[in-house]
Amino acid sequence: MPAVEFQDLEQLRQRIGQEIAVSDWLTMTQDRVDRFAEATGDHQWIHVDRERAAGSPFGGTIAHGFLTLSLIPHFLTTTIALPSARMTINYGLNRVRFTTPVPTGKRVRARFALDAIEEAKGGALDLIWKVTVELEGSDKPACVAETILRRYAG
Repeated sequence: MPAVEFQDLEQLRQRIGQEIAVSDWLTMTQDRVDRFAEATGDHQWIHVDRERAAGSPFGGTIAHGFLTLSLIPHFLTTTIALPSARMTINYGLNRVRFTTPVPTGKRVRARFALDAIEEAKGGALDLIWKVTVELEGSDKPACVAETILRRYAG
């Protein structure tokens, strides 16, 4: 059950410019990294070759940046319950930076701040979120992104 629930858009609008929620921690397992490599065809050695990666500056395998980014919808839906809508889609990203690598075996979580709610075509609304994916024990986030959810009214 999500930690933060919104009954209507007005409740959500009142939180623009504020941090809304922080997700639970998720361990970045080697199995998850390997499955992502298989799904995307990105088998770069730093992600999947444990032996070779052990000699790298990271001391072991690291998650794909795009894997870290792709966890944002999971973190959002398990952390925040938005008001009902006919349909919600990931509309895109305005900005993404991978600021520190995520070693396998480490934990990540996401912080969500609502930057804006904007009118979009077809009566839709764009919810623009600033998302910071934190790496446990690191002063630098693993990823920062501005992501857009487009919501179509019921």
